[in-house]
Amino acid sequence: MDYLPNDPAMLVSSVNMLLRDEEYESLESLCYAFDKEPKALADYLYENGFVYSEEQKQFRPIDFDK
Repeated sequence: MDYLPNDPAMLVSSVNMLLRDEEYESLESLCYAFDKEPKALADYLYENGFVYSEEQKQFRPIDFDK
């Protein structure tokens, strides 16, 4: 993958896939590989209904666990 998509649904899917398949060991290492700031990425996805779970190592819909 050469870049991260801008569409929120595609972005969350891509990030979760890259983390799940262990191509990157953390959100931070993934972001730096794609020249993104982790906080900016997390904020963008939060604005679009997703929150990062450190425990699950993935973005999930807000209120998924409630």
